[in-house]
Amino acid sequence: MAAVSLLTTTASISRPQCLPQTSHSSSLLHLPKPHNSISSVRTPLSLSNHTKTPKPHHSKDYCNLLNLSVEHGDIELAMAVHASILKIQENTPYLFNALILAYFKLGLTSHAYKVFNCVKNPDVATFTTMVSWFVKSNREIEGVKLFSEMRRLGIQPNEYSFVAILTACSRILDLELGSQAHCLAIKMGFLQDTYVSNTLMGFYSKCGCLNYVLQVFDEMLQRDISSWNTMISALVKESMYEKAFASFHDLSQSNELTIDHFTLSTLLTACTENDAIMAGRELHAHALKFGLENNLSVTNALIGFYTKCRSIKDAIVLFDRMPVKDIITWTQMISAYMNSGLLEIAQEVFDKMPEKNCVSYNSLLSGFCQNGVPSNALNMFCKMITQGLELDDFTFTSVINACGLHADKNTSDQIHAFVLKSGFKSNNHVESALLDMCTKCERMSDAEKMFQILIDSLTQYNSSIIWTTMICGYARNGYPYEAISLFVKSQSENTIIVDEIVSSTVLGVCATLGFDRIGEQIHSIAIKSSLIHDTGVGNALIGMYTKCDNMTNAIKVFNLMKQHDIVSWNSLISGYIFHKQGDNALEIWKHMKTKNIKPNSITTLLIISAYTHTMSNLVNSCYTFFNSMKTVYKIEPDSTHYASLIRVFGHWGLVKEAEEIITKMPFEPNSFVWRALLDSSRTHMNTSIENKAAKEILGKKPNDPSTYILISNLYSAFGRFNCSETIREEMREKGIKKRPGKSWIFVENKVHEFYARDKSHARFKDIYSGLDILVLECLKIGYMPDTSFVLHEVEEGQKRNFLYYHSAKLAVTYGILMTGRGAPVRVMKNILLCGDCHSFFKYVSVVTKREIHVRDASGFHCFVNGECTCKG
Repeated sequence: MAAVSLLTTTASISRPQCLPQTSHSSSLLHLPKPHNSISSVRTPLSLSNHTKTPKPHHSKDYCNLLNLSVEHGDIELAMAVHASILKIQENTPYLFNALILAYFKLGLTSHAYKVFNCVKNPDVATFTTMVSWFVKSNREIEGVKLFSEMRRLGIQPNEYSFVAILTACSRILDLELGSQAHCLAIKMGFLQDTYVSNTLMGFYSKCGCLNYVLQVFDEMLQRDISSWNTMISALVKESMYEKAFASFHDLSQSNELTIDHFTLSTLLTACTENDAIMAGRELHAHALKFGLENNLSVTNALIGFYTKCRSIKDAIVLFDRMPVKDIITWTQMISAYMNSGLLEIAQEVFDKMPEKNCVSYNSLLSGFCQNGVPSNALNMFCKMITQGLELDDFTFTSVINACGLHADKNTSDQIHAFVLKSGFKSNNHVESALLDMCTKCERMSDAEKMFQILIDSLTQYNSSIIWTTMICGYARNGYPYEAISLFVKSQSENTIIVDEIVSSTVLGVCATLGFDRIGEQIHSIAIKSSLIHDTGVGNALIGMYTKCDNMTNAIKVFNLMKQHDIVSWNSLISGYIFHKQGDNALEIWKHMKTKNIKPNSITTLLIISAYTHTMSNLVNSCYTFFNSMKTVYKIEPDSTHYASLIRVFGHWGLVKEAEEIITKMPFEPNSFVWRALLDSSRTHMNTSIENKAAKEILGKKPNDPSTYILISNLYSAFGRFNCSETIREEMREKGIKKRPGKSWIFVENKVHEFYARDKSHARFKDIYSGLDILVLECLKIGYMPDTSFVLHEVEEGQKRNFLYYHSAKLAVTYGILMTGRGAPVRVMKNILLCGDCHSFFKYVSVVTKREIHVRDASGFHCFVNGECTCKG
């Protein structure tokens, strides 16, 4: 709306002339007889039993009758009084004001407006009544115009006029217009009125002008409890919780004012948002002290507070004691039970609700999503549709999130179509949720199309959400380069707010790629924006540095973190294991024990794995720890723990003992356990156990890609190529894809990828020539190609050719060609390094006199002077 000047009033509205009076009161203003549901079910007080209309002789009598008509919803009585006023030709503004107000309260806005237009000399009360009612009826623009018309006619506003116009400005968030009203109030001396100042503070709070709120409050000569509540509410709105509680403390010291339910409800909201547990409990004590515990709004706020604090028992006690419960109370209890994972009880509470609305259903929907039960949420959504219930943007956001968790492409297509048909797609939250759903339901092409459409039509904040969603989608679906590229683009175009979600996601991608340049930039941003204090970001930084071969920085980040969770400790232990530093990992575990930090299942798995990489044989200690998992830490070992334990025994040559452990397992060993024994027996050339482990694996029914590949490779290793091909054909029929092995290297901030026998690189001729020279030089000093790693039915010579051009060999060769003499070469590989490549790089480190660093799925291998840090 164009700003209307309140000081130099030029705006006006037309005021039609009053219609001519007639002897028939019902047509004096040509007002049609209204049809009102209230009057249709109530007997009119004025016309029941055909009694005559009362004949008051004083203005006060007319006002009393109008009040009576409003109280009983009797429209005919109000119209009879109206006719009587016109009949006696009483033109007192006082009576017309009362008549206008009565019509407004009876829902006859048009009648009230016509009466207003017939008042010959409207006074300030007439205009103020009209402005106030327009504002209450969400017709703020008309209210503002009427206020301007009043000023144009030279009628001076009173305190109620200012309350009305400031309320209008607050509703339409017109800061300029409200500021003019502020100036006018100062000029006319109405700012000393407490009611006006309270409304002015509320206006500035709505517009986000906290400084003006505090200034008005400080300048008030007299304050009531509403003044304090408005100021405290403004502080809470701007997340200035400490100042809000300080103000509450000042209020508590006052002997003249008493805190009310609004004070406590507002501050409890602050406690809920700020996780201020002690402050919330103190407010609960205040509620008891002032007898407000049974106040509905206070109790609802307390239940919301205890729900956020996960103190379900306190919430239940409050709920059970409440003499009166409303729909908010019941809905909050559903949320409380959902937050505690008590889904069945939450459903029972929902079923017992005497009245339900859209918010109640939404609480149940979001609770199912929160607890990882998307199918329940989808069923509930279908029920809402069947019953014809109201659906809002929160409903759609929840069901879209449920669909993303369900991760079913067909279901997501149906939900997407329903949202489009319902017309909610233009909602920012719904659009963001739809984009996220597409990335989780194997619809990346649809997500990319949506992204391109959305980024051109959103504000920076909403645009940031969309960019974040897309970056996370790329990372989640295994498109690390696209995720990094989009992040770099968002930084250059300043279209994203780097928060903890973006930071953690991009750091995870950097860890996957082994690309620390972007990771270091994120680290700098985190320090500048104080994100470094977020535990999740700190954990992501530790993971990034450990996987980028920089344990020094990982340790620094860990030591600088203000708070550690179990993920922080696990990340550090995992980093040491990734670098084959088992003794250092066990030192961290000792440190955890001194701090009485309880391990989780992942911690125990990492500790067992650490014993594979210790400098000395500590198998007995490992076995003791394994046995203590259940007795001391109440953690039941699963197949991954057993597989890790088998690897420890096998690593130290205790293959038979490892086999005995398998025979004593309390459940059926899976293929991963037998794979651990198979690898150990191969390393120590125990053929009988190797054959037994292979036989057990071949007897398993594969149920995941890795098991399919393992069985197929075993058949090939035993020369049973037909069986191997049968397994691979079954994979093709079921749509199971083998992840192709690849290696990559960063040269001049560009990534170069290689696959086995890859000739797609621009300089593949130089790479192949260089690799052929390397192979010849390595053969001279003792390298012997191990063709057992070639699982194809081909001639021996062809097997050697397959072996020479593995992806890791191509990447290392390119690194040697492109880096300076003596510089280390760093290569990443997405699967385990094969035994032949491992042997070959030992010789390459001797021939080239360089360090060769290769990171595979198991961790880092550093080849120096013919040795590897993994001792393999």
